[in-house]
Amino acid sequence: MSIDEVLAVTCPRCGGETPGRFYGPCATCRDTLRATQGGQARAVEAADYEPKMNVTPNAVASKD
Repeated sequence: MSIDEVLAVTCPRCGGETPGRFYGPCATCRDTLRATQGGQARAVEAADYEPKMNVTPNAVASKD
C-alpha cells in the first residue's frame, strides 16, 4: 500500500462512498462543516505564570 494510493472510503457523516487517501468526511461534508462549525482565529490573553509557593525555605539556608 502506497501513501499516494486512493481508497474507496465510506463517509462517516453521510454514509456515501468517496475516493480519498485518508478516512474521514467527504468533500461536501467537509465544506458544510467548515461553513457551519468554523470560526475566525482570535488572540487570547494568557495569564502570567506564577509558581505556587508550597515549599517552605530551609532553616539552614535562611539562617544569617
